[in-house]
Amino acid sequence: MSLVPPETALTPRFWRAGSVLAVPRVTWRLSRVIGHVLHGYVRSWLVWPRLDERGRDAECVRWSGKMLRMLGIELVVQGQARPGAKLVVSNHVSWLDIVALNAVVPSRFVSKAEVADWPVVGRMVTQAGTLFLTRERRRDAMRVLGLMAKGLREGHTLAVFPEGTTGTGHGVLHFHPNLLQAAIDAGVPVQPVALRYADPVQAVSPLAAYVGDTSLLQSLWSVVSARGLVVHVHVLPLQAATHADRRALAALLQDQIEAAVAP
Repeated sequence: MSLVPPETALTPRFWRAGSVLAVPRVTWRLSRVIGHVLHGYVRSWLVWPRLDERGRDAECVRWSGKMLRMLGIELVVQGQARPGAKLVVSNHVSWLDIVALNAVVPSRFVSKAEVADWPVVGRMVTQAGTLFLTRERRRDAMRVLGLMAKGLREGHTLAVFPEGTTGTGHGVLHFHPNLLQAAIDAGVPVQPVALRYADPVQAVSPLAAYVGDTSLLQSLWSVVSARGLVVHVHVLPLQAATHADRRALAALLQDQIEAAVAP
């Protein structure tokens, strides 16, 4: 069963209409995006290894912001993240979420292990400090939790999507509390961030959602052929995590983010 409601699904009719009407815009955007990704790949070999943490963060913000502009997506930010060590917790709608978050709060993400082997992108996310989790191995979660807590104690900003999968953008899915334990163990606060995509027609746009039976190609086409797509990044107040119960913390963060993503 698809997770996408009938009224928000990427229907064949939309696909055919977009294919015919948006080809010039799609071609221009895709060519620029490909060039931008390749440029980032080259810099990941020649420039990133020589940068300190502040330099890498600045590079990440610049690259991500430019990527959104090339995709034709407007970035609207509400609130401001606290500098220093923290665990960013966000709802998950699309592959675009990482780009949007890094344009506002540069972070080291936790990702599935397969991403490290992806052509071009694998090198870039590895250089960005991504922590890779092998989901098929239960014990690997403990290893990653230890690495997360270590990174947080050293003053880094890490980011997780506690839903564990993408949703449609209408509300949020259940927050799994496991990875929140890293912030509790490290004694650093949690920075909740709510993401919402909108377009000129709908306050919660289906155009960015990467869910259900939608392929990556369909999702990419939907984004680059869209007009007036906006990503709203709402940075919510910090939440203390020291001595917190991770399940109670997950429930609190879920309620806060769910309220914030409402149009």
